[in-house]
Amino acid sequence: MSEETQFSFGAATGVGSLPGEDAREAAKTVTGSFEDFPFLPELPARGPGADMIGRTAGMLVELYARVEPSGWRLGDRPGRDTRRASSWLGEDLDALEEFTQGYEGPLKVQAVGPWTLAAALELRNGEAVLSDPGACRDLAASLTEGLRLHLAEVRRRVPGAHLVLQLDEPSLTAVLRGQVRTASGYRTHRAVDRQLVEAALRDVVRVHDGGPVVVHSCAPDVPFALLRRAGADAVSFDFSLLTERDDDVIGEAVEGGTRLFAGVVPGTDGPLSDPPGSVMGVRTLWRRLGLSPELLAEAVTVTPACGLAGASPEYARRALAHCVRAARSLADNPE
Repeated sequence: MSEETQFSFGAATGVGSLPGEDAREAAKTVTGSFEDFPFLPELPARGPGADMIGRTAGMLVELYARVEPSGWRLGDRPGRDTRRASSWLGEDLDALEEFTQGYEGPLKVQAVGPWTLAAALELRNGEAVLSDPGACRDLAASLTEGLRLHLAEVRRRVPGAHLVLQLDEPSLTAVLRGQVRTASGYRTHRAVDRQLVEAALRDVVRVHDGGPVVVHSCAPDVPFALLRRAGADAVSFDFSLLTERDDDVIGEAVEGGTRLFAGVVPGTDGPLSDPPGSVMGVRTLWRRLGLSPELLAEAVTVTPACGLAGASPEYARRALAHCVRAARSLADNPE
């Protein structure tokens, strides 16, 4: 990892989604909570087009999607659903721009990665894009161009920011294992070859030329090694889903310079432990791997376990503040 990439991460941040429908309130909360590593909030409660699939579908270039009873489906021309997604993204960018005047530092933006998008978007026949290798290639190319334009727009609005691109890939493991169900629900789509998965991810990662990319999944069995080979600078995951089987790949990732976005704060309402308690598992993992405690602050960003869209607004604010305090605990007392 380059020095620039290491510089471009903060000690704590959010995953992406928040409860509520007020873009200005969300931007104010995020920038107030994470003075050193804010992110562009997503507010799926507003409805179709504000959800993660619809939001990213609205970024696609020369591919258009509309809402059907079964989900998002590709169509021939832009319609009201695409326009609504673009409008909400514009609102969110307006709010972020307002609350980041003069900001200089890392700023994270999120979009759905090519394989989760291929598993979620439908072709005209109702089957997932995943069922058609040619359609998967076209989708990845369209996403890449859309992300290029999106990143340029964020740079224009927040010129002092060092952008971090997060690709959300919660369905990636299911794609690799052939566990994505067909439209009928009776079968599953064939597993996609790991080399094809890696190559498509690498092409999308390259869109953020010279900037850091984090891949997020709050599903079990995140393929750390594949993501590293595809060029991810960081991997974001639900820490509670790790098992000791993951020790070797985690150790290799850290020693290879990959940053860990450790999701240690629950994403839904519930009691929060004290900040040191929230990162106790991270310290335990470090000792088990025999890694230097001094590496902790350099290698770990503290986050919620997943997006906070299902939480109450009050809990979401507490969870974000808790991430900051937990990260400070990790830095102050690495052992």
